Amino acid sequence: MARHPGVRSPCENGREGDRVNQSGARGWRCGREAVQGSLKERRQTMKMLGKAALAAGAVAGGVLLRRSLAPKPRYEVWERKPFRDFRRKVLIVGGGFGGYTAAKELCRLTRDRDDIGVMVINRENYFTFWPMLAGVISSDIEVKNVAQPLRRALIRAGASFRRAELESVDPVGRVVSAGGAELPYDHLVVALGASPAYFDIPGVEEFAISIKGIGAGEEIRNRVIERYEEATLARGEVPASRLTFVVIGGGATGVETAAELHALIHKTLAPDYPNINPRKVRIVLVDANPEVLKELDPALRKVARKKLAQLDIEVRNRVRAEEITAEKVVLNDGTEIPAENVVWTAGARASETLMKLPFVHDERRGLKVDSFLRLHEHEAIWGIGDCAENYSTDGSSVPPNAQAAVQQGKVVARNILAAIDGEPLEPFDYKPVGQLVELGSEYAVNDVMGVRFSGLLAALFWRATYLYKLESPQSRVRIGTDWILDLFMDPAVTQIRR
Repeated sequence: MARHPGVRSPCENGREGDRVNQSGARGWRCGREAVQGSLKERRQTMKMLGKAALAAGAVAGGVLLRRSLAPKPRYEVWERKPFRDFRRKVLIVGGGFGGYTAAKELCRLTRDRDDIGVMVINRENYFTFWPMLAGVISSDIEVKNVAQPLRRALIRAGASFRRAELESVDPVGRVVSAGGAELPYDHLVVALGASPAYFDIPGVEEFAISIKGIGAGEEIRNRVIERYEEATLARGEVPASRLTFVVIGGGATGVETAAELHALIHKTLAPDYPNINPRKVRIVLVDANPEVLKELDPALRKVARKKLAQLDIEVRNRVRAEEITAEKVVLNDGTEIPAENVVWTAGARASETLMKLPFVHDERRGLKVDSFLRLHEHEAIWGIGDCAENYSTDGSSVPPNAQAAVQQGKVVARNILAAIDGEPLEPFDYKPVGQLVELGSEYAVNDVMGVRFSGLLAALFWRATYLYKLESPQSRVRIGTDWILDLFMDPAVTQIRR
């Protein structure tokens, strides 16, 4: 049957419909794929933007953290003027706790003044953070983090700094000679610290390691490693004296040194020397007093003594070292301890550098100062810290410790400013805030403003307190990071022989 040209059969209409439907489906699929592609691109773009935002936030956070850790210096480089150009010059010899605090406090008090210049002279460009020095023995703390930088901190505060050895002082001409240069002053602060006292005992200087500087911790650790190496080569056949360590002095430094020696021997070195039985290593603590840590409350002394016994540290009280030789320690009760390793922490005296200065002083107790920390015979010279014989307002002797030196540094700064401005001076009144003693990383005995506690909580408090008191922000971060890492892995110990 003939079809009209304009009329299609149902079959043709069906095929045409299929083509139209297929075309529509393809178009829909293409459209959906386009939308999905667009969404995917948007997600990728959002991820990239998010990463960029996080990176920018991290950078901004790092900048803010850096600025908070390293605040803006008092003077820009082009604004600084030489120390000699200040109308009134305050010179501080000694950069320990006392001298450093005095300089920082003076700079803070005179931040809005341009007539007072401050300069610190010190033999080294760092000061030792003594409370943490014992931790170097067990590698709990790196020695570089115990050294608190002086130059950068003082320059940022607005002071000047010279690394030089003090040579002489001319109180009449008000001039100090140091490092071959002459430096004028209007006020001089003597904060030279202390030197070890050996009480004329034969052999101490020759055979004992003295805790007198920042290298003492490494020297003790290296001595232990050296003895271990000798024992390893000899297959353990060494005299008992070679693996005996005697710590003389039962104060905080001696007790902490003995505890860190135990940690080094029984924890840090044990995995590296499996053929050496740590129990064959002997640690003896010798103290002339009836009890160790005589400055602490009796209850804390008892707790500390019990902890030392748990650590197998022998404690000998009421005896003194009478002589030290290369092989033994002779005590004043006639007994002898065979030992080739002795650590001296038993005493201190005012800095020997005072012998070169024209000031009245007692060899043991230091410079004679009045209640305002000023030398009796010189109204423009002040003495603080372990090199001065200081008394509190109640007449009691001020102990030679860091917290006393810090308090003296702040008072002497205020008194110097008062003397310059013609205002009344402030008598020094020592206010003890307590004492913290660490016996290993997980135990301490603390006395904080009358609150006495011990154990792990005390150890955590010890760490938090001294982290806060560190002057260097970098040291805080590094020590805190090391302590966290030590929870998961053993600290690496090496002996660097020179």
